[in-house]
Amino acid sequence: MKTEYNIEEILEVLPHRFPFVFIDRVIKLDPGKTVTALKNVNINEWYFPGHFPGTPIMPGVLILESMAQAGAFLILHDLEDPKKKGMLFTSIEKSKFRKPVVPGDQLVIKLELLKFKLGTAKIQGAAFVGDKLVAEATLMASLVDR
Repeated sequence: MKTEYNIEEILEVLPHRFPFVFIDRVIKLDPGKTVTALKNVNINEWYFPGHFPGTPIMPGVLILESMAQAGAFLILHDLEDPKKKGMLFTSIEKSKFRKPVVPGDQLVIKLELLKFKLGTAKIQGAAFVGDKLVAEATLMASLVDR
């Protein structure tokens, strides 16, 4: 059973496109349960010139977006035709940002599907740089037609 996915395979499942793709690789997938994804953060990201000049820091909302995209991959991957569906954020709970994420960092995003009922997913997520927790949140999203 396949557990790792490169960017081309991710783009076959997710509707996101440049400049709004925030996961680069899925390194572990346990379908319907957990996913671990990577986001390589580099100085060429479009948001760094404004966030913040001279002190580039990845916006927290984009760390959450990385988590959401990994969660969407977890849900959509299991569908017969994922190109017909998408996932939309419905809530963010218990979000905390613990350390700044800067160019050169690699986010390791770990998510667990807590519940999926009537097209709504509840996912617990955490993002790490190395072994340091940088962000965490509980996300909810709904399955929608594309």
